[in-house]
Amino acid sequence: MTELGVLIVDDEPLARARLARQLEALDHCTLLGEAVDAQTALAQVEALDPDLVLLDIEMPGESGLALAETLSAREHPPAMIFCTAHDEFALPAFATAAAGYLLKPVSREQLSAAIEKLQRLSKPQRRLATVDSGQGSPSRRQIKAVSRRGVELLEVGTIRCLIADSKYVVAHHEGGETILDESLKDLEQEFADTFVRVHRNALVSRRYIAGLSRDGGSYRVLLKDSGERPQVSRRLLPEIRQLVEELGR
Repeated sequence: MTELGVLIVDDEPLARARLARQLEALDHCTLLGEAVDAQTALAQVEALDPDLVLLDIEMPGESGLALAETLSAREHPPAMIFCTAHDEFALPAFATAAAGYLLKPVSREQLSAAIEKLQRLSKPQRRLATVDSGQGSPSRRQIKAVSRRGVELLEVGTIRCLIADSKYVVAHHEGGETILDESLKDLEQEFADTFVRVHRNALVSRRYIAGLSRDGGSYRVLLKDSGERPQVSRRLLPEIRQLVEELGR
């Protein structure tokens, strides 16, 4: 089972504490943080990039259902499991693409089963995963981009990092910056041997990684021949640390 970073969203301290205890007893789950309302939860999702959000429905301010709709509209939404005392919201909850709906008090067995279920791929998902991985299809050496100079071909080997900015992806390379009309997810899948994800909105080229630097409570990747310092998400930090050590040997 894949290691999951989890965010708990609930305005009740006892409910948050109970879920935290349940998670501690489960393998492959790490509690990244907690939030008491939707606004705080959105900020936490940006900062922590969780794989899974356990969320209540009735909270002060925006409801858990509204929060789930906002999260599900993201390019790479986290999985969501509702943990609530109200059974009447099940249908609208699953309409937000929720992976589970558990009634309080949530037991460890219920939570474990829901998490295991969300990590199992259906047959169509496995087929898509195989196609998306690009097996048997060599990646391009150049990427087509449109700039004020017209259409240009950008050499993949010159790109230091790829940063998602709103609706676009910006490639930072030896010649400056170029906007690409391709999603970060598609670029990550096609060029998995060249780039590594360090944050929800950033990929960096393995060949240009020079190290890590601490920036307050977070870390950033140092890149050769580039002033860009992409932030590393807390969830991905152990993996990036190991990669930096391997590249330095």
